[in-house]
Amino acid sequence: MPEMKPWHEQDIFWETVAPVLFTQQRWSDASAEVDKVLSLLRLTPGTHILDLCCGMGRHSLEMARHGFRVTGVDRTRFYLDRASEQAEIEGLSVEFVQDDMRTFCRPDTYDGVVSLFTSFGYFEDPEDDRQVAMNVYQSLKSGGNFLMELMGKEVLGRIFQERDWDEENGTFILQERKVSSNWDWMENRWIVFKDNSRTEFKVSHRLYSATELTALLAACGFEHIDVYGDLAGNAYDHTAERLVIVARK
Repeated sequence: MPEMKPWHEQDIFWETVAPVLFTQQRWSDASAEVDKVLSLLRLTPGTHILDLCCGMGRHSLEMARHGFRVTGVDRTRFYLDRASEQAEIEGLSVEFVQDDMRTFCRPDTYDGVVSLFTSFGYFEDPEDDRQVAMNVYQSLKSGGNFLMELMGKEVLGRIFQERDWDEENGTFILQERKVSSNWDWMENRWIVFKDNSRTEFKVSHRLYSATELTALLAACGFEHIDVYGDLAGNAYDHTAERLVIVARK
């Protein structure tokens, strides 16, 4: 029997859960989210942004609409094809690249890099996360900023639910969660019901606190690391909704 690929390398996973990950509401939210991202990055139109793990391009496309030069990188061809189709429909110039975030690196190229919607920490080996951060550091121009937006360990501890479910466009996802390795790792069981079929996936990822993630970025060379509780720039305290970090090269 061939060895099963990890969940994040399975095209069938990303295609199956797409209706729940990319709801109409999330597409609509992209405009306001990008406005906040650009405010935190302090970039002006015409500068070059890398959207790492861009998915179907909801943020890449919106940044292009704002007049930025955008490169969107994702490993899933299905997502990139949808993003490219939408860019063509709107006449937007966006470069979409199929690659793994552990290998994509273009030294001294980007004025800003974004990693949004918890697109970090997928790998069992923490050295892979470090490699991703190093790739970003090297890909940024001097003075460029890296913005990360994910579910922080502290926020998750406050809102944790062992089980819940989502439904969108006829796709139902039941989720069962388990924290392991002393709050270092999250193990998820996703059961997906779609078109009278049932599919199950095991989805796992690393959990980071603000202190742990800032230490990782600092070790890679980043300076002036700011931490926020949302994209609006509010404090990372007991009311935080997400973990947002802006780190400068």
